[in-house]
Amino acid sequence: MVSISFLLEHMNALEIHQMQLPDVQLALDWALLEGWNPGINDARAFYAADKAGFFIGKLNEKPVGCVSIVCYDATFAFIGLYIVKPEYRGQGYGTQIWQNAWQKMNERLDLNRCSVGLDGVVEREKTYRDIGFIPAYRHIRHVYESNDSGVVPDSVVPLSTIPFTEILSYDEQLFPTSRPQFLEPWINVPNGYAYGVVESGKLKGYGVIRPCYKGFKIGPLFGDSPEIAECLFQALTTHAAQQPVFIDIPDINPAISELTQRYQLQPVFTCVRMYCYQTPSIDINRIFGVTTLELG
Repeated sequence: MVSISFLLEHMNALEIHQMQLPDVQLALDWALLEGWNPGINDARAFYAADKAGFFIGKLNEKPVGCVSIVCYDATFAFIGLYIVKPEYRGQGYGTQIWQNAWQKMNERLDLNRCSVGLDGVVEREKTYRDIGFIPAYRHIRHVYESNDSGVVPDSVVPLSTIPFTEILSYDEQLFPTSRPQFLEPWINVPNGYAYGVVESGKLKGYGVIRPCYKGFKIGPLFGDSPEIAECLFQALTTHAAQQPVFIDIPDINPAISELTQRYQLQPVFTCVRMYCYQTPSIDINRIFGVTTLELG
């Protein structure tokens, strides 16, 4: 028999609101339950990226689902954190939240020259294809079982010693648009570490490692060469304290096999990077680890 409380709850229409910072943390708590292992301190940097880009659906004031469609500017948006609590799935709430957020996104983008990206689980690839997303490549999450024997190579310096304008300029080469509002808190995430490699006075790569609910994640790991990326990887993993380190690597980067073999990285998860409207042109050979599957 259906309870009276269940009936009353479902008589109310779903209300969809923009998230506030505590709601973003709630979404990350849900992501943890889904096995996505977000960073412990991700919420503030996520929210700073686009305060109008996070949506939560509520029934009778009770949160039941969410999605983020972060618009970095009028040319690029990224979709993530698309979650409906298990007991509310299959009832159309997720679709309502998605459609509401999609409409808001379209009002903010220049649809003649924009790109919209997402990292979808392999099982949902056809669903996203059916609504206009085109697969570009796959991200393969690898895990590295760290030890205490790592050292910071001499060529690596703390990213805090490099002017932010230089970091931003480098990042713009490997991301579809400029993202200063996100990048500044991201490279300074609490209890995280960030390093760069400078050659002849120019930044040639940088990387960030941050604590997660299980171990650590590296992202991004950008470098002009596999050797630079490896130096950054070595420096970042010295902070893992024998905990597992996860990194999401594009499968079309030709250096993936050498990096994974040398450090015995083990694949644990695969998702599909997909784009709608236009596919941005990015030098994938310099991306050895994506920043985050939730925000691109």
